[in-house]
Amino acid sequence: MAAPGPALCLFDVDGTLTAPRQKITKEMDDFLQKLRQKIKIGVVGGSDFEKVQEQLGTDENIRQKFVADLRKEFAGKGLTFSIGGQISFDVFPDGWDKRYCLRHVENDGFKTIYFFGDKTMPGGNDHEIFTDPRTVGYTVTAPEDTRRVCEELF
Repeated sequence: MAAPGPALCLFDVDGTLTAPRQKITKEMDDFLQKLRQKIKIGVVGGSDFEKVQEQLGTDENIRQKFVADLRKEFAGKGLTFSIGGQISFDVFPDGWDKRYCLRHVENDGFKTIYFFGDKTMPGGNDHEIFTDPRTVGYTVTAPEDTRRVCEELF
């Protein structure tokens, strides 16, 4: 049952509200190449989603190890690293995780702020906003799952 008063829904768009992206941008490929040169860790490259997914396989530990190595290498540099979408990892300035958006809406009179995301586990890029006391978080895995939860709520 939805809470009384106005509510706001925030969605992790790729994978939970829309189909995942199919391409790695040139900027991301350039960034990955620079990281590879800097820290000498193998990076799966290329712009074809299926090719990258095939190279990574289903071993989630590859990204977890890579993110752990990045955190170690760039410790104290003001960067946060987390597991991203299906094959990605996220890099952003400290404090700029998905909770950053809350500062822009938390005083707008919403009774409830719902968040829907897929990487809500510790280390995932949705974890901080999912567990933030200002939100009611839902773990969803596909657009259909998101729709089902929304229909139950509203």
